[in-house]
Parts: sequence; C-alpha cells; structure tokens
Amino acid sequence: MMRRLLLVILLALTPPLAMAQDAPDNPADTISDEIFGPRVPTDEAFGAFQRGYFLTALELALPRAEQGDAAAQTLIAELYAKGLGVAQNDQRAAGWYQLASNGGDHLATFALALAYQDGIGVPKNRTRAAELFNKAAEAGYVPAKYNMALLHVEGVYASPSLVTAAELMKEAADAELPEAQYDYGTMLIEGAGLAPNPAEGARYIGLAAEQNLVPAQVDYATLLYLGQGVDKDVPGAATWYGRAAEAGNAVAQNRYAKLLAVGEGVTLNLEDAAMWRALARRQGLSDPSLDRLLVSIPEADLARAEERARFWPSTPPSVETVLEIPTTGAEPQGNALPAPTDADSAPSGAAAQDP
Repeated sequence: MMRRLLLVILLALTPPLAMAQDAPDNPADTISDEIFGPRVPTDEAFGAFQRGYFLTALELALPRAEQGDAAAQTLIAELYAKGLGVAQNDQRAAGWYQLASNGGDHLATFALALAYQDGIGVPKNRTRAAELFNKAAEAGYVPAKYNMALLHVEGVYASPSLVTAAELMKEAADAELPEAQYDYGTMLIEGAGLAPNPAEGARYIGLAAEQNLVPAQVDYATLLYLGQGVDKDVPGAATWYGRAAEAGNAVAQNRYAKLLAVGEGVTLNLEDAAMWRALARRQGLSDPSLDRLLVSIPEADLARAEERARFWPSTPPSVETVLEIPTTGAEPQGNALPAPTDADSAPSGAAAQDP
C-alpha cells in the first residue's frame, strides 16, 4: 500500500555546508596535503549546529546567507522551521527555503515542497509542491524521487503512470530508502507498473524490515509464514512478528499472540499470548479467533498477563521490589500530647488574640 512519506529534514545527515572559510597557510598543513591530499575545509556554522549551539550557527551563517550562500540559507531555514535557538516561524523558514531553492539547494527545494504540500508557512498548493518535488528529484534527491513516485501513482498532480512510478521507486529503493524498498517490493509482488516478481518483491520488503520499518516487518513476517516469494519459515515469521509487536504494532501483537497461543514457530505460552492480546485490544484490535485460543488460560495467568500489559513495556512492581520504609525514632511514651485543636487543652490564662 502506498503511503505519503512524512520526512523531517535532518541537516546532521546532509553534506557539510559549502560556506567554510579558507584555512590559514601552515607548513605542516601543506606537507599533510601533499601526503594525504587536500583536506575538506572546516564548516564552523554547520559544526555549531551539530553541537547544538544554534544561536552561534545562526550568527555564523547569516552573513554568508545574505551574500547568497544557498547552504547557509537552508541552515537558517531549518533553525526557524524547528524553533532551534529562535522562536519557530514557519513563514520565515519558508522564505529562507525559497531563497536557498533559488540558489540550487535541492534539500531546500524538497523542504519547500513539503511546506506547499501541507500549507506550512505558505498557502497549501499541491501543484506547486509537485513542481518542487520534481525539481528536487531531477537533481537526484532520493526522498523527492520517492514522493514523485507516489504522485505518479496518485495521478492527480503528476501524470498517472505506474511505469514511471515503479522506475522512480526503484531508484529510491536502491538508494536504501526503507519506505521505497517497502513500496517497491509491494509493486513487484502485485505487478504494478512492472512484471510481477514475488521473490524480488519479498527481498525488497525484507530489506525494509531490516531497516526497522515496522509495516515492512509485519508484511515480511506474513510472507515468511505463508511461503510467498520466500521459503516458508514459521519460526522466522514469529521472530519478525515479535519485533514489530515490541515496536507497538497492533496487527503484529495480535498475530504474535496467536502463534504463542498454539506454539507455532515459538514456544507455547498462554500468558504471553494474553498479554499481547491485551496490548492489541488497547489499540482497538479485537480478534474472536484469538479469544477462542485463550479460553482455557487459568484465571491467575490471565490476571498476571493483564497486569503486565498495563505496565508494558515496563515490568509490573512486585512485593520483592517494594522497599519498606524503616521506622525511625522510638514510640512515644506516656500520655499523648493534646491535639492542637482541643480547646480544653489550651492554657487556662491564655488571652484572646486578634486575628
């Protein structure tokens, strides 16, 4: 199933900004360059950003941004978009993204496309968003290729073409974008825009599962369980369902509970099965067939499973883990002191006090 990618622009994962100052001449540096080759200049603004010195990053980037440095403009846009060191301002962020996009920064172009798609800082305009996604995709930006593939599947703001979508999806998948690996695998299995290839489709979905994309883990587990595109492997399926269940996926929790309830691919454990059932129910997923599998669970085990689910993913506190507070001081001896509100205990000569 195709899904819209919600990407956060992470500058920490992008190449260093092209706005570094030249290093001072130094004989040692010259010798080092001759032996090891020229060094990449230090980018002080980007380094400050990575270390969390956001105001310093802004101070270092601003003069360069004002001179038209697109990478510096993108950095400033990120600061305003995320409210890092400055008050969040979507309109100002969009303005800087636009300047950086005009200067050829494809990351800024992609961020601006997301802004137009969702109407963040700019009027919502999906036609404009599609144009910007296409511009970033043509510049080689992988997430933009993925989004363009989805637009071609949708066929409203880009030409309806499953063939073009499959080509772009493959490019993004081969660049190891997990969402693209998952969707391209699905297209291969379904034969959408290209010849069906269940084995290759399962391989791509498996790659996405390895990258911890939870929906891919659920589907890959199902492929292993059914033996579709891969050799049937019920223990392997149980492992992937378990990983997705631990990540909080309700479908995986329900299916993993079923395997535990019958001991298929995993050691039979009714209490664990009941716990995962409770967690899936908490998310609104009920399953009468699973209920029937657990009808024979002892009442004590069921209660314990429900308690575990209530505290999951933590462990419920037990008597052994609760420390008793020691008593300090001796017990009072003789008559107890009178209560301060006992009028009969007040000194007989006490005079009334004004409030």
